[in-house]
Amino acid sequence: MRHKIVAGGLRQILSIHMKGEMVDLQNSLLGMADHSVQMLTSGKVAMIPRADVERIAFARPSVGRAMWINTLVDASIFREWIANVGRRDAQTRIAHLLCEFSLRLKVSGLGERSNYELPMTQDQLADATGLTAVHVNRTLKTLESGGLIGRRTPRFIEIGDWRKLADAGDFNSAYLHLHESDPAVAA
Repeated sequence: MRHKIVAGGLRQILSIHMKGEMVDLQNSLLGMADHSVQMLTSGKVAMIPRADVERIAFARPSVGRAMWINTLVDASIFREWIANVGRRDAQTRIAHLLCEFSLRLKVSGLGERSNYELPMTQDQLADATGLTAVHVNRTLKTLESGGLIGRRTPRFIEIGDWRKLADAGDFNSAYLHLHESDPAVAA
């Protein structure tokens, strides 16, 4: 995840990255990050020197274009997260994030569209949605009692009717720029 610590030591989670995604590509040109990156789950990280990223991006135009597209998709996701935190109510925020995770975890091979292990705690969900952990807990229970999700464990999410959850979350996957032929996107 990418996050910033603000005055008073509070954390705002800015984005979540999945297996196989490049993290902080934009900083290869900027030279210094204005935020922190932290692993939510165990995994492997490959560090690529900034000079090598720049060299391959300029020496191989198709690679440079792919990096540019990756950065543009990151920006698209950032815009959606800003709208989520700034203009949606708690239930819509959480439902939206659960829908996003369902597609992105499926594409990454880490879950299924209809069920997955949530890679975040309720505290982390709170930091990503601008809510308190207590409010996140209540909201998850509301989504569960409304039949939009099921949970065998606090982190296991099961989506019975994906379209209903997407409607509750004001969710349209276009901002993720996934390929329409991807089974994760197909209804």
